[in-house]
Amino acid sequence: MIDTGLVRALVDGQFPQWAGLPLRRMAQAGSDHVIHRLGDDLAVRLPRHDGAIGQAEKEYAWLPRLAPHLPLAIPEPVAVGRPALGYPWPWAVSRWLPGEVATVEQFGESIQAATELAGFLAALQAIPAGDAPSPDGRSLAARDAETRAAIAEVSAVFDAASMTRVWEAALSAPEWDRTPVWFHGDFHTGNLLAVDGRISTVIDFGGLGAGDPAKDMMMAFTLLGPGPRAAFREALAVDDATWARGRGWALASGLNAYTSYASIDARVAAQTTRQIAQAIS
Repeated sequence: MIDTGLVRALVDGQFPQWAGLPLRRMAQAGSDHVIHRLGDDLAVRLPRHDGAIGQAEKEYAWLPRLAPHLPLAIPEPVAVGRPALGYPWPWAVSRWLPGEVATVEQFGESIQAATELAGFLAALQAIPAGDAPSPDGRSLAARDAETRAAIAEVSAVFDAASMTRVWEAALSAPEWDRTPVWFHGDFHTGNLLAVDGRISTVIDFGGLGAGDPAKDMMMAFTLLGPGPRAAFREALAVDDATWARGRGWALASGLNAYTSYASIDARVAAQTTRQIAQAIS
């Protein structure tokens, strides 16, 4: 169990310069990390499971190099903590980021938000990626069996024919055959912060890598409605094949979250219901 007492002991033992700062757990921290605010200016993030390990070191190595080239703020890593006191993985300390998680209600119909997010991806993709880390995770093709199983499982809720059509179009789309470009890797609504009605920050770069940018098209289906989605695609000049693969990523990730969490979490149920519906519309 990752409780505040453990986090306090880890911080005090490894970073005594922060031992006197107040520490409080943040209630909404997502499914991958436990997050505590440390004083006014720092955040401590500890992976909840082995699927989230490696992010602390990746962000510490790469985000300072990417940040100067990007039009939106991204996390500013300060330190990487070591496994200790029974906690098994590296963990991160970064600057505290102000803002609230962006919502569909705020930005789903915003052309401005759509073009700003496209601009962020365009700037990210323009950064030379010659020494970028290799992509993490499985390909679309590797998710075929589980995605088809999920389609069958939710066929009473969503149109199975439409889901199958979108999925098969994604699998049959030509693969990315151009120079690898940087991608965020988990570019969706929950990884955006907003301040004063504007998207301010992109967070959670655990999936950062270089290669096919299609996965980052998920944002178009998790946040944006039809009009802004079209503006997002036009601003990025996304070709048909990349768009089809991106729609497939949105469908597959939505189905995975829906079948795993919708029955126990009303917020996830609402978010993934919308995501799946937008992906097949």
